[in-house]
Amino acid sequence: MASEKISSILLFSAVILLVRDAPSAIAGDIVHDDDSTPKKPGCENQFVLVKVQTWVNGVEDVEFVGVGARFGRAIVSKEKNAKHTRLILSDPRDCCIPPKNKIVGDVIMVDRGNCTFTKKANIAQNANASAILIINNQKELYKMVCEPDETDLNIHIPAVMLPLDAGTRLEKMLTTTSSVSVQLYSPFRPAVDIAEVFLWMMAVLTILCASYWSAWTTREAAIEQDKLLKDASDEIPNTKYASVSGVVNMNVKAAVLFVVFASCFLFMLYKLMSSWFIDVLVVLFCIGGIEGLQTCLVALLSRWFKHAGESYIKVPFLGAISYLTLAVSPFCITFAVLWAVYRNVSFAWIGQDILGIALIITVLQIVHVPNLKVARGDRSGEDGIPMLLKFPRIFDPWGGYSIIGFGDILLPGMLVAFSLRYDWLANKSLRSGYFLWAMVAYGFGLLITYVALNLMDGHGQPALLYIVPFTLGTLMTLGRKRGDLRVLWTSGEPETPCPHIRLQHSGELSLE
Repeated sequence: MASEKISSILLFSAVILLVRDAPSAIAGDIVHDDDSTPKKPGCENQFVLVKVQTWVNGVEDVEFVGVGARFGRAIVSKEKNAKHTRLILSDPRDCCIPPKNKIVGDVIMVDRGNCTFTKKANIAQNANASAILIINNQKELYKMVCEPDETDLNIHIPAVMLPLDAGTRLEKMLTTTSSVSVQLYSPFRPAVDIAEVFLWMMAVLTILCASYWSAWTTREAAIEQDKLLKDASDEIPNTKYASVSGVVNMNVKAAVLFVVFASCFLFMLYKLMSSWFIDVLVVLFCIGGIEGLQTCLVALLSRWFKHAGESYIKVPFLGAISYLTLAVSPFCITFAVLWAVYRNVSFAWIGQDILGIALIITVLQIVHVPNLKVARGDRSGEDGIPMLLKFPRIFDPWGGYSIIGFGDILLPGMLVAFSLRYDWLANKSLRSGYFLWAMVAYGFGLLITYVALNLMDGHGQPALLYIVPFTLGTLMTLGRKRGDLRVLWTSGEPETPCPHIRLQHSGELSLE
């Protein structure tokens, strides 16, 4: 039963989540084959995201997101400095020849194709347009650059590209309403958002809670085993601590299989990504989240409802289940179902984080790394588990979320929890042990990850690339300096002789 439960949780840990309903929304991704196109006079703008706010008949309507061109006038950054300007549709649509319709300082919307971006911009500028919106022929955004041999780059109007779906909606507005106006601006994104601070705290506190829970259950098992040894009189007991009920020690083979399984899953994720596959992942995440939330609530409430936690009833197909588990299960199931149904609303990240943290804590409490030899086996873990915690970027005008993968908490968390279990079994103080330094190393490694994230202009960083050297390197360095590295590397438990067993000179074993 326990092994089946663990297998399920490991499966959920390897395949879950999913829902990366990222922020910038209607715009889609920015795509270009040559992102390093050389700059030259008249074609040296930075690529920036541009907000295109629309008004229909004077009433504020939908907002689109585009990308500014390498050429043209820079787009204002403050909304209050951006003018409301009438939007018209070019005739002909591609704007490769002067438009037939009269333009008086309007923003002109044109289709991509049949001539270069700069030619469209020059024609629109000569026709007295104040800006040009170029609609892509795909759902993605395309970075508009200048051709290597172009010389006519005296463009003084802003040029913005919008994705195909945005163009379709704007065209419908223009053909069904009497007046459509737009406002173009590109607000600066803050270098650091408070969301990253909260994510850092969530990750550190999750590992802290899981580590103490794991160490506490291990110590309780050790105390229970010690009592059994004292009471035993008719048989020779095993001097090793008994395994904690429901706990799985991950060996080297399991660690390797875990990485292989995660890699295969990633391959499937990229090849089979579709709406039905996302739905399957959501269901798996809900099942794992229910199990994790239920386990955490039962462990917490059993302190006050001890009798209900220790009284069991037999349920068909599920076996013996405590009354307390039966009591909290409906709440956990309802919570997960509500998250799944409303996962696309703005506040759904709260439910996702609660389910995710509960699952991580449960996995860290159940799956134990027995020694450093197994811990060092994860070298490709940064891409092993595509799960994430989210927190909204509160002060970012572009909105969206800061995220951290479950694997960036779960995998180093196993090592940190191992260090606390070892400290407690070895009766080490907080300062002389390994847990404090492992936690500091993890927190610092995660901090360096966010620093690198901001230095790389927001490009995603493999967090374990920074975290693993800090955590594993710190434990190995301290272990070697203190003379514990051999024990940490092999057994993972302090070598304490059992006081209830002594060896006779004859080589026979007898009980005291």
